[in-house]
Amino acid sequence: MKILLLEDNKRLNETITKRLKAKDYKVCNFLDGQEAYEAIDDGYICFVLDINVPSINGIDILRKIREFNANTPIIIISSSVELDVIKDAYKYGCNDYIKKPFFIDELEIKIEKLCNFDNDIIEVYDGCFFYFKDSALEIDGVREHLSKKERLLLNLFLSKKGKVVSIDSIQNVVWEGGFASIDSIRSLVRRVRKKFPFECIETVVDVGYMFKKCFD
Repeated sequence: MKILLLEDNKRLNETITKRLKAKDYKVCNFLDGQEAYEAIDDGYICFVLDINVPSINGIDILRKIREFNANTPIIIISSSVELDVIKDAYKYGCNDYIKKPFFIDELEIKIEKLCNFDNDIIEVYDGCFFYFKDSALEIDGVREHLSKKERLLLNLFLSKKGKVVSIDSIQNVVWEGGFASIDSIRSLVRRVRKKFPFECIETVVDVGYMFKKCFD
């Protein structure tokens, strides 16, 4: 589970990185916007972007990410209180905005909430529970262990709450930026489908998939 952090204050960057690594996240941290920009397609579950950084600012990076990745959570951190700056951040697709100074706990909570990691146990539907940290799915009291990719895919579906999850998003999150053929993705989706006693994953032709049953 990788997070991209862009923060040009070295001390704050190190503090955030240390805290997130203590929570077992992989953190790719950058002080320079250009360096972060060149790494944005490397399979992150979340982006944390400062606005005023050298080379390329956080808003421009936000806009670039949203050109190919509409779903991965993006948190903007900034000392700016200008309303236009905040409006731009939301206009171009950020999920949350934190004003400096802030407590690291606040950032951690927002990451967990946006990535659906705040609850170890997620009730998928009556009698069915998903245990993210244990990589397990329990249906009517019978628990089955999930592989890492199965766990990441199911969490991605549930975090989108009935919305379409694109093929690109699945590749970026589940394969963590590595290459995945369409056959590999289809095979993984089939395996997850078989975990449930009814059809709950709908194929959206040429776009992706949607987990829909638990929201009916």
